[in-house]
Amino acid sequence: NAFFDCLDEEGASLVAAHRGGPAKGYPENALETFKHTLSEAAALMEIDVATSSDGVLYLMHDDMLDRTTTGSGPANGLPWAEVEKLRLKDDDGRQTKFAPTRFDEALEWAKGRTILEVDFKRTTKFEAVIEEIRRQRAEDNVILIAYTLGQAEKLHRLMPEAMISLSLASQSELNRAVAEGIPADRLLGFTGVETPNPRLFGALAERDVEVVFGTLGGADSIDAEIARSGDAGAYAELSRNGVDIIATDRPLEAQKALEEAGRAAKSGACGVSGPSVD
Repeated sequence: NAFFDCLDEEGASLVAAHRGGPAKGYPENALETFKHTLSEAAALMEIDVATSSDGVLYLMHDDMLDRTTTGSGPANGLPWAEVEKLRLKDDDGRQTKFAPTRFDEALEWAKGRTILEVDFKRTTKFEAVIEEIRRQRAEDNVILIAYTLGQAEKLHRLMPEAMISLSLASQSELNRAVAEGIPADRLLGFTGVETPNPRLFGALAERDVEVVFGTLGGADSIDAEIARSGDAGAYAELSRNGVDIIATDRPLEAQKALEEAGRAAKSGACGVSGPSVD
């Protein structure tokens, strides 16, 4: 993949904005939020793809509409004509003027700007998402998220050229994935959210597997610890220890820490835009 080859040559780490990097007035999984985040940081966007009752793919994390929209009920319970009338709420529960974002809109916007990490919701079929990616010719602009080896195998069968982010806690798990026919250079290894493991990071890198580590989560997350302490040095330390992509709820802060340490991907490098782009 040209993007990751470039990233390796740059010797830099990238931030992945969890759910696009929601902030005050900017709700999760919204195109407007992606634009806001990218205006401040050269970041990837992790998104969640749900399906309306009439088969339209759109961005939504929860199974229910209640927390993040002005609607209620199951995320797959309304046709798109009703979903698009809803308004999104930010993390504080404030209604915004923004409507839910269609997946095809996100794909179109991302071209030439960033990479979308696609998380599939339970009601969303892999086939439907991949069909839309192919229709948009966006194969090089996406990473597909798999939580199990079975999911990764299916995604690889459906889209052999895709980069797949797979949870990998050990070298043996990587060996199993490769034994099932998934090339190592098609994989990103998501190595967890609790304790960094530089030894594993190095072992994955030796196999041409990009290393992902998550600082995101709740009150006990590394993001939360950094917010409490005010010391963002942990982001740069992860980069120095071999993490290629830091998945975070605090993308702007993580990007700043990487920049200060000389570990950040520069705006425009490898096709990921930054502050100069709308």
